[in-house]
Amino acid sequence: MISANDLSPAELAALLHFHADAGVEWLLEEEAVDRFAEFEAMKAARRAAAPQQAPQQNTQPQSRVTAPQRQVVPAAASAPAARPQPAIPDGEAVQQARFAAESARSLAELKIALEAFNGCNLKHSARSTIFATGDAASGIMVIGSAPSAEDDREGQPFAGRPGALLDKMLAAIGLDRSGILLTQVIPWRPPGNRVPSPAEMDICRPFIERQIALAEPKAILLFGNFAARVFFGETDTIHGLRGQWKEIGAGGLTIPAIATLHPQDLLTAPVNKRLAWNDLLAFQQKLRDLDLITK
Repeated sequence: MISANDLSPAELAALLHFHADAGVEWLLEEEAVDRFAEFEAMKAARRAAAPQQAPQQNTQPQSRVTAPQRQVVPAAASAPAARPQPAIPDGEAVQQARFAAESARSLAELKIALEAFNGCNLKHSARSTIFATGDAASGIMVIGSAPSAEDDREGQPFAGRPGALLDKMLAAIGLDRSGILLTQVIPWRPPGNRVPSPAEMDICRPFIERQIALAEPKAILLFGNFAARVFFGETDTIHGLRGQWKEIGAGGLTIPAIATLHPQDLLTAPVNKRLAWNDLLAFQQKLRDLDLITK
């Protein structure tokens, strides 16, 4: 087995990234512990102590017997202290998230509040907190589903190959990521890129809704199954939800929104690009109608 001490910093970083992408969330011990040997040592210590206890109980008061009995197991064989567990989603965590989100009076304050919030399990396994980037004054907002491994590593929404494809999709309708507000429904990458649980979404919802309320966009483009289901309140797939203008509410605002396939979906199934192109054209026309773009 290769020791970590034999790896260069670059090799060690690559190894850590590999484990993170594979869904490894916690490093439980700095060194391996042989639990079987530890258990056998505890049993041996108990057997060795058993013959000594009987004569002591006949010749000594009870108060003197208990002291040596408490010390028969060696310190090295005792069970390790329990490690703190990550926060468990519950109603209290949702209330804390709402309070933190509603207390923010600007996107800058909301970002600070989100980075300080520790009430969601997802934060404990993620490297980065993904927050909105770009121009909030544009009136145009693009929302993805959840951070990918590339997003988590780079600390920004839509990184890596999906991000490169997104840039091309935006450019095709005259947009650029620096000229719109780009964010994700969930600010932390779920382990193994799994779908966030309903409890995790309940905790994260106040933050994305507050982002929308503070940015006050005139139109929203949603990418992917999860984002469409969250905002449209439906359980259909993206193929059933895409291409339809619906109104979503946040912070007292009512905003027109349309959903389309996520860039990752298009990388997996390029044949669906024609569907996404139709959705992009519909989004472009809406932006023209709202005088948000002139092209």
